[in-house]
Amino acid sequence: MTILTRRTLLAGAAAAGASTSFGWWSSQSARAATPPAGKQAASFSRYNVGTTEITVLSDGVARVPVTETFVLNAKVDEVKAALREAFMEPDVFIGPYNPIVLNTGSKLTLIDMGTGEANYIASKGVAGQLLANMAAAGIDRNAIDSIIISHYHGDHINGLLKADNTLAFPNAEILVPAPEHKYWTDAGEESRSPTPRIADIFKGVRRVIGNPEVAKRLRTYEWDKEVIPGVLAVGTPGHTPGHTSHIVTSGSSKIYVQADVTHAPFLFARHPGWHAFYDHVPVQAEATRRKVYDMLSAEKMMVQGFHYPFPSVAHVEKTASGYREIPMPWNPVI
Repeated sequence: MTILTRRTLLAGAAAAGASTSFGWWSSQSARAATPPAGKQAASFSRYNVGTTEITVLSDGVARVPVTETFVLNAKVDEVKAALREAFMEPDVFIGPYNPIVLNTGSKLTLIDMGTGEANYIASKGVAGQLLANMAAAGIDRNAIDSIIISHYHGDHINGLLKADNTLAFPNAEILVPAPEHKYWTDAGEESRSPTPRIADIFKGVRRVIGNPEVAKRLRTYEWDKEVIPGVLAVGTPGHTPGHTSHIVTSGSSKIYVQADVTHAPFLFARHPGWHAFYDHVPVQAEATRRKVYDMLSAEKMMVQGFHYPFPSVAHVEKTASGYREIPMPWNPVI
């Protein structure tokens, strides 16, 4: 005969509850055992400047060791300290690539294009992501009407060609700065290359810009004139001899598309006097950087930075020792 007391009833209820709870938890744990995705979502972001829609498209990143020669006029310990201050890896510089597409409603224009499909294959998808992210953003590469080049470094021109050296954007006119084109296609300048790195850039320009299909679509443009309606070319030399930035205007709105006036802002905006190893004429690059950033901070103009952290849109403010970037917040609606 079983005698039930209040104590045994309460103990039984607790045990039953524990059993039920454990069973629920076990089933939840089983459902939660999902392998990590191991990859990001497609990287694109959009905003408007007046009636022009701008799509920022990540081309991925570069990973460059931080050595004694990374910044020519600063000690490597100072550079690593600046990276730590920005919560970055101190020993490896991670540099983003961020081309943009302008949609005016009637035309699609790509400004710069990253490292190319061949680099996507070579880097196993770390860089060269433009075509994949463009497709994910619903932009047909065959629908690009024009391409505006800021300068002739490989991360700004290599994406003109696919891995098989055919055109990545077969229906686009290719618009390049006249001073930049003149310098990098001059055999005399090539013979006077001051460093092996610059000699390699000349070779890269011959491969890409000298491609017959690229050459037949190429047209030069001048500084201080519109490249296409609503896009003004601004001479910003130093990073390269003919380096060019662009001001995109629609109605009363505008944005400064700075290409490489300053590279990573957490280093070279905050320390505008630092000379990166990849600046062609470092002293001139610094003077240009200070002039442009004084203007941006005074006019409170938005800036689109090719090497800013994605989605690479910001304002800048002047500080006691340089400038600081203020990233624009992402907006869920355009």
